[in-house]
Amino acid sequence: MKKGILALLAIATVAFLTACGAEESTLIVFQNKIEIDTQLRTYADAWAAENGYSVEVKSCGGDACAYGTQILAEFQTANQPDIFVIEGLGGFNQYKDRILPLDGEAWTDITDLALVVDGVTYGFPVAIEGWGMGYNADILDAAGVNPASLTTLAAYRTAFEQIEAAGFVPVSMAAAGAGMTWVTGLHNFNSYLSAQLDYTDDSVIRDLQAGVPNFARLNALADWVELLYEFSDRDVLLTGGYDQQVGLFARGEAAFIHQGNWIDGNLSEVTFPIGYAPHASMPGVNDSIFIGAPSFYVINSESPNIELAKEFLNDLAASPEGHNYMVNEANMVPAFSTVTLAPATPLSAAVLEYSQAGKAYAWWQNDMPPGFGMDTLGPIYALYARGEVDKAEFVDLLAEQIRGLA
Repeated sequence: MKKGILALLAIATVAFLTACGAEESTLIVFQNKIEIDTQLRTYADAWAAENGYSVEVKSCGGDACAYGTQILAEFQTANQPDIFVIEGLGGFNQYKDRILPLDGEAWTDITDLALVVDGVTYGFPVAIEGWGMGYNADILDAAGVNPASLTTLAAYRTAFEQIEAAGFVPVSMAAAGAGMTWVTGLHNFNSYLSAQLDYTDDSVIRDLQAGVPNFARLNALADWVELLYEFSDRDVLLTGGYDQQVGLFARGEAAFIHQGNWIDGNLSEVTFPIGYAPHASMPGVNDSIFIGAPSFYVINSESPNIELAKEFLNDLAASPEGHNYMVNEANMVPAFSTVTLAPATPLSAAVLEYSQAGKAYAWWQNDMPPGFGMDTLGPIYALYARGEVDKAEFVDLLAEQIRGLA
C-alpha cells in the first residue's frame, strides 16, 4: 500500500511539474508590423502545435499603437515578451540592458544582415525591405517617360512635367499629415545618410552622431525635396495619411509613390505594372535604391524561455515552413541565403532584383538617436511642405538639429 501511495504521489508530482513547465513554456513575441499580424500568428500557431509549446504574438504599430511606449509597459508586466523588435542601433542602445547576445546561433551563418554591435551579434533580421520611387509603368509609358532614365534630378523634373502635361499627378507623398514623419524624417532623410555611398560607408551617419552637418549633402537633399513637393498632390502632401498616400497611387491617379515594398499588401487589386526607380537625391547619377533590414528580432535577456526563443528563430530562418511564411504569406524579402522562394508581389520583387544586382544604398536612418528622425526632423519637413520655411531655412534647421547632437 505504501509503495502504491508513493507511486501515485510521484505521478501527481510529475503531472504538476509538467503542467507548470507547459505554462512556463508560453513564448511571447512582441512585434511592430501590424500588416503581418495575421500571418505571423498563423505561422506561430502551427510552429507551436508542431513543437508542443504555446506561442502568443502581440502586435503594436501604425497609428493605433505606439510601439516604443508599449514595449516599456510590456517589460513591467508579469508576462514580459521573450522576443521583441528593435530598429537598428538606436533601438539597441535604448534596450541594450535587456538584449541577449546571439553569437553562434545557426541562423547567423546564412545572413549578412544581422545586427552586430562591437563584433557581437544581437539581432535577427526580420526581412529585407527597400524603397525607391515606386512607379506606375502605364502612366510613364503614356507620358513618354523611360524609367531607366530616372537617375538624375534633371531627368525627374522633365518626367514630372511630361506626366503632369499628360493629365496625371506626378507624385504621391505625405509630408505634413499626422503620423507621417517616418516617411520624411526617416526614409527621405536617409538619402542624406547613404545615397551614392558604398554600402558599408557610415561616414555621414557617424558625423551626424557627432553633431557635424554636411552642407553639400543637405543642400542636395533639399533640392530633391523641393522637386518632390512641387509635383506632389497637395492634399496628400499636406494632410494625407498612409491610406490616402497609397490610395492615390493604387487607384492609378499618381505616377510615383514615395514608399517602400511594405505597401505591396495594399496593391493586391492593382492591374498596372509597377517598379522602382532610384531617388535622385544627390548630384550626378543615382543608380540604386535603399535596401536593408528594417528591424530585428532580439531575445529578452531576462526571459525564462531563452532556449525556446532561440529555437523559434532558428526554425524561422531555416525551415521550409518559415520560408513559406516569410515569402508567400507575409510577402517579405527574406534576409537569409538559403531561401530559394521569390516574392510574387511587384515591389518586393523589384527590391530583390536591385539587391541581387548589387544596386543598394544602405539604411542608416535607424542608427540615428531614438526619436531624432520622426520627432525632430519630420516636423521640419512639415514646415517646409506648408511653406512656413523656405529651402534655405529648411537646410539651416536640419543643420541646427544635427549640431545639437554634439
